[in-house]
Amino acid sequence: MKKVLVMAAALVAAVCSAKAEVEFAYDAGAELVSSYIWRGQYNGGLSLQPDLEIGYDGSYSSLRIGAWGNIGASDWMFKKDQGDGTGYTKFMPEIDIVGSFTACGLSVGFNHYYYCDGTSFFNWKSVADIDAEGGTSTTEVWAGYNFNHFFGSKAGAYINWYTTVAGGDLVYDEAGDPKRAWSSYLEIGYEYCFEDAGVTLGAQVGMSPWKSDLYGNDKFAVTNVSLKINKDWEFEHMTLSLFGQGTVNPNGIDKTNVFVNAAGDDKLYQQKLNGVIGLGFWF
Repeated sequence: MKKVLVMAAALVAAVCSAKAEVEFAYDAGAELVSSYIWRGQYNGGLSLQPDLEIGYDGSYSSLRIGAWGNIGASDWMFKKDQGDGTGYTKFMPEIDIVGSFTACGLSVGFNHYYYCDGTSFFNWKSVADIDAEGGTSTTEVWAGYNFNHFFGSKAGAYINWYTTVAGGDLVYDEAGDPKRAWSSYLEIGYEYCFEDAGVTLGAQVGMSPWKSDLYGNDKFAVTNVSLKINKDWEFEHMTLSLFGQGTVNPNGIDKTNVFVNAAGDDKLYQQKLNGVIGLGFWF
């Protein structure tokens, strides 16, 4: 039995290392979306979302690092100066720094979220300092597996787990003392591609396993049930994508899912039903 296990491990290693040549790769483009939906939550209206990632691709692995942004029409918030120094003009887009490594279908990575509200870009402080000074930026790490490594590009399921490890992610105990929430999100999804038509259908279910202000739940809660359809048109130097997605947030009723007050209206985050249509350009 031991010999069989050793041989199996050697076979897996050989398969994953075959054709080890790597080449430079990049993804660059942007999407114009009717609304900004993040893991079942409404985070803003009409938005432009540029994306740039660079890295290396091999036959069975890839390495990526890049940046993603959101600039929303509702991110502009104006307040007249009352003469007492309290007036301000605030522009609050989002900038994310992302990175990932994938090998044989298994992926690990990080996402750093920053909202241009004047607080620290890297909010890597102690719980006590974050409680006293505030700050919206957060950093999460994640791991996942994509089963279409076995089934090819047409179809496959995936599962991803995300956990916030730094930044403005606190909960308070009964005494009112702050502690790190370790807010987490589990997402299970499935996609099927009709290659001849350039159409991809997808479904996903996301959940927050324990209390989290980021996701607006006091205990385990399903926060995202989505269906998506995407149509691609391939050109010589560009891909054009048109997509639509419908989302149900079962946790959205009578909850205050205040993630970032970009839209200036907290009630938007409580919506149970959300939808988005978008147009993407990729080079």
